[in-house]
Amino acid sequence: MKKSLVIFGVIAALALIAFYSSAFTVHQTQQALVLQLGNPVRVESEPGLKFKTPFVQDVRYVDRRILDLDPQPQEVLLSDQKRIRVDSFARYKIVDPLEFIKTAQTDNNFRQIYGNLVNSAVRVEVAKVSLADMLSPKRVEVMDRIFQILKAQAPRFGVELIDLRIGRTDLPDATLQSVYNRMRSERIAEAKEIRARGEELKLTIQAEADRQRTVIIAEANRTSEILRGEGDAGKNKILGDAFGKDEEFFRFYRSMEAYGKALGEDTTMVLSPNSEFFRYFNNSGPRSAPVTRQ
Repeated sequence: MKKSLVIFGVIAALALIAFYSSAFTVHQTQQALVLQLGNPVRVESEPGLKFKTPFVQDVRYVDRRILDLDPQPQEVLLSDQKRIRVDSFARYKIVDPLEFIKTAQTDNNFRQIYGNLVNSAVRVEVAKVSLADMLSPKRVEVMDRIFQILKAQAPRFGVELIDLRIGRTDLPDATLQSVYNRMRSERIAEAKEIRARGEELKLTIQAEADRQRTVIIAEANRTSEILRGEGDAGKNKILGDAFGKDEEFFRFYRSMEAYGKALGEDTTMVLSPNSEFFRYFNNSGPRSAPVTRQ
C-alpha cells in the first residue's frame, strides 16, 4: 500500500511538471511563436491558455502592439548644397512573427537593420529637394515617397509600416549662423528700403503741402489786396464826396488824422503856437458864417 502511494505521488508529480512545462499563456499584447528544437512550428496569435510539447518545444513572445522606431538623427546635403539635420521616426506592427524571427531574430537587430533603411531612404529622398521645399507643403510629398519605399520593404521582415514622419529638420550650427546672418541682412535691407520709401513719401507730401500753402497764401494776399483796394477806393470816394460838399470839413478831417499819427504817447514837439499845424487848436470856436459879398 505504501509503495502504491509513492508510485502515485511520483506519477502525479511528473504529470504536474509535464502540465506546467506544456502550458503557456498568450497575453492580449503578445503573439507566441512555438519552436521545436529551434525550428518554428506554429504561431499563436489569439490570447489565452495554450499548450506545447513539454521539454521538446519552446515559446518566443513577440509584441503585437504598434511599436516605435526612432533612428539616430543624420545630416543630409540638400539639392541647393545646404546641410540640415534630419530626425525621423516610424511606427510599425509585427504581423508575421515567423518571418520576423527568421529575418531579424531579435527586436534589437530589427531596429538596427530597419533603422538604417529608414535613414538611407530619408537621405536619398531629402537630398533631391531644397531647403525651401523642406519648409513648404512639399515636405508632405517627400515623406509620402519615403513611406512608400519603406512600406514595400517591410513585409520581408514580417512587419507592417503604419506611419513615418520627419520630426525635425534643424540646421547645423555653422549653417544656422549663416542663414541667420543672411536673414538679418535681408531684413536690414528691407527696413532701409521701407524707410527710403517713407522718406520719399514724406518729401512728396511736404512738397505738396508747401505748394498748397504757397497757393493759399498767394490767393489770400491777392484777395486781401483786392479788398484793400476796394476799401481804399470806397474810402477815397467817400472822402472825395465829403470834400466836394464841405472843403473845410475835409481839411479838418485830414488835420485830425495828422494829429493822431503825430501825437502819440510820450511825444514831445517843439513848435510855435502860431504854427499852421495847430491852427485848429487855436481856432476851436464855432466857424463864422461865410460873408456874402454884394
